[in-house]
Amino acid sequence: MSKSLEVDQSATKKESSYALSVDPEQDDKATELKICSFALPHMRAFHFSWMGFFTAFFIWFAIAPLLPIIKDDLKLSASDVWTTNICAVLFDIIMRFVFGAVCDKYGARIPMGCVLMFASIPTACIGLVKNLTGLIFVRLFIGVAGSTFVMCQCWSTRMFTKDIVGIANGLVGGWGNVGGGATQIVMGTALFPLFTSIWDGDEEMAWRTVTIVPAVVAFIMGMVIIKFGQDCPKGNYTELKKSGEMIEVSAAASFRSGALDLNTWILFVHYACCFGVELTVNNAAVSFFNTVFELDVSTASAIASIFGFMNLFARGVGGYLSDRAMPKMGMRGRILVQAFLLLAEGVCIFIFQAQTNLAASIVMLTVFSIFVQAAEGSTYGIVPYVNRQAPGAVAGIVGAGGPAGAVLFGLIFKANAEDQPRAFFIMACVVCGAGVLSAMITIKGHRGLLFGKDKEPIANLLVPVTE
Repeated sequence: MSKSLEVDQSATKKESSYALSVDPEQDDKATELKICSFALPHMRAFHFSWMGFFTAFFIWFAIAPLLPIIKDDLKLSASDVWTTNICAVLFDIIMRFVFGAVCDKYGARIPMGCVLMFASIPTACIGLVKNLTGLIFVRLFIGVAGSTFVMCQCWSTRMFTKDIVGIANGLVGGWGNVGGGATQIVMGTALFPLFTSIWDGDEEMAWRTVTIVPAVVAFIMGMVIIKFGQDCPKGNYTELKKSGEMIEVSAAASFRSGALDLNTWILFVHYACCFGVELTVNNAAVSFFNTVFELDVSTASAIASIFGFMNLFARGVGGYLSDRAMPKMGMRGRILVQAFLLLAEGVCIFIFQAQTNLAASIVMLTVFSIFVQAAEGSTYGIVPYVNRQAPGAVAGIVGAGGPAGAVLFGLIFKANAEDQPRAFFIMACVVCGAGVLSAMITIKGHRGLLFGKDKEPIANLLVPVTE
């Protein structure tokens, strides 16, 4: 009796040491969000998750608004540019598969910091590019920065309970994705003109030196995350393994467990049709407005940034809607939200590609962006439930769907380099098909739209920890 009382008092003391309310039955995950707090461990991880991904996204697409200038200086064709766009996401696909299982084994903090520092090196080397081959290789290695999304989602899932994990994942992913909008306006509209002025109007020297700025920021951010972050509520993985509180996990076994679930691959397709679309638009938007409406790079960059800035709220809204639907309709609610958002996204792309008026095109770009990013948030409202023993592996595989979709859509745009509206039309058809595929999601213990049935709810989303 005395020993039981001591354990209860110890648990109470530990719980009271956190800045947020936590659930001891879910490994001290937080049951609330305090956005203005930066306290260890939950909110520090929350903010480092989106800040790290924001920085990664910024350097990943730092070159995108400069491509019209680079294209002329290196004498590239429109098809060549799309080849580099595809290469920019190829390495990311591979590394997302890898880092999901790595996060299950080592946590998200160290991998995120290391990737940011690594990706900063090729970013700083953009100015050394002299031909298409050089541009392909530089963009290929910068692409590894995109894999920080996996760490972003795994870290957040590790810190917050199942009741708020949808909105938590949506916010960190969405705010991180804002880097895509920020890089359009900062690099294309602010820094590039500034560097052009510094180099007395020499645009070639401007684009060859301007990317050093985001490279330095990314390297510093990587060091800060490793130094000041924490892997999970109870501490860092290394310490917990030494104390016996955490079991050693096989990264290969974790990956295998996640990969053998059909739901993982359905969500892979879904993510290809939302985040893959976002990556494609980040690459294509400036060129689209520059070509179709004959706008200069500075103006086109400012308009294109709207797409990324919708992430300030849209992805979080998708996660919030998913979380709100769960108590009322169970997993069917989350799936219905997912299906609706994907179908609405597809319809908006159909309308966007048909516009011939600049103002109408900007309005539809904005609406289209909201549904794209909300679908991303709702996808990761479902992901933590797919395989509770290997959440990182599932997050990684599904996350790889984003750049995989970008490659698919990149090939479509490459084949229709002179007719981008047609490329958007094909994209819309694919996205609508993915929305219909939602009916096939059937997660064990939960009723889907067509199959399965609800069982007694289980409170925990398991993680590789022993109590």
